[in-house]
Amino acid sequence: MDIENRIKISSKKLRKKVWQANEQFGLIKEGDKIMVCLSGGKDSYTLLDLLSTMQNAPHINFSIIAVHLNQKQPNYPDHILPAYLDDLQVDYQIIEKDTYSIVLDKIDIGKTMCSLCSRLRRGTLYQAASELGATKIALGHHRDDILETFFLNLFFNGKIETMPPKFKTDNGKHIVIRPLAYCKESDIEAYSALKEFPIIPCNLCGSQDGLQRQLAKKMLHEWEEKFPGRLESVFTSFKNIHPSHMLDTTLYDFQKISAFTS
Repeated sequence: MDIENRIKISSKKLRKKVWQANEQFGLIKEGDKIMVCLSGGKDSYTLLDLLSTMQNAPHINFSIIAVHLNQKQPNYPDHILPAYLDDLQVDYQIIEKDTYSIVLDKIDIGKTMCSLCSRLRRGTLYQAASELGATKIALGHHRDDILETFFLNLFFNGKIETMPPKFKTDNGKHIVIRPLAYCKESDIEAYSALKEFPIIPCNLCGSQDGLQRQLAKKMLHEWEEKFPGRLESVFTSFKNIHPSHMLDTTLYDFQKISAFTS
């Protein structure tokens, strides 16, 4: 099969999942201005690509602006994204902010950088969304990210929680969406390779070994190899929750349970 047909088949598979998530969660509405957070990784490139294709659908009209945060890492190839986006003819903005130095200054050597890096990046992007008048902020998290987050919260934080496909920020100012929520990472990776996206590697948190998320990813990968279908079953459970069969008294009033009397 030639490359063009492989791209079409791969794209169709992912687009189907994006439309499914959109229909179930109301991610994108008529007239939305979507700020696509573009990191330079396979997930965000795929997100931008699929949403750009989605714009061609006749029954929904929305605009896109791609936003990238240049965190001033050493040897950062700052020419790649502008060239790619110019060629794509997509509206975009590159924000330059030296969060790299802040993270290195605040985090001790050997400690995990992800939390602080994520907070700094998130604050900068939320501010950009306000300035740009974006109605939604689109992130490239996929099904595997959602699964990993669930197990990270379960094992390390003692709570049942993961990444929702749509949520409002704590300050109530922004709506964040994850259109790739139903897409498998392996499908995204295959599509990214076919499209030959100009990947920009992360040499900050993405370069650290032994992270809890990496351990969770490894565990899930081993499960999928040994027990095909297990992850799909776990993911399906996120949409099939019964509060009366859990132990959270804030979600279900167990005090009011009483025996039936005639």
